[in-house]
Amino acid sequence: MDNPKGRVLSLVGSADGTRAIIAVDSAQACPRCAAGKGCGAGVFSAGESERQVEARVPEGLSPTVDDIVEISLAPDNLLRAALIVYGIPMLGALAAAVMAYAASLGDAGAAMAALLGLGFGLFISRWRVRQANCLQRFTPTIERLC
Repeated sequence: MDNPKGRVLSLVGSADGTRAIIAVDSAQACPRCAAGKGCGAGVFSAGESERQVEARVPEGLSPTVDDIVEISLAPDNLLRAALIVYGIPMLGALAAAVMAYAASLGDAGAAMAALLGLGFGLFISRWRVRQANCLQRFTPTIERLC
């Protein structure tokens, strides 16, 4: 996926530096998504073509309203985000199914346990993402003005 480009809507000063609210065309942000072959991350927002994203403004960069900018998320942060959002629920489902098989509950019992584990994993991942320090880590940064 290429770094998405967007238009600066507004600039907001905060204690940890300046942040920009950026309008990003989600269809243009990822060529696979534009072709309908994406990963499924936007499945629940298929009707939205433009998203507003808050991004950090690094020192030395001075965007203004209506500037076109390129934003990015560090690759290791992208991997961490994917592990939280996808890995925890799948780990919950797998662990619950293994415990059900160990308890000799059979296939139906393992399937039900996997669904419960998936639900618990979804709960845990949503809780983790809602933590303030987690969200700050996954805030994109403006890379450059276009």
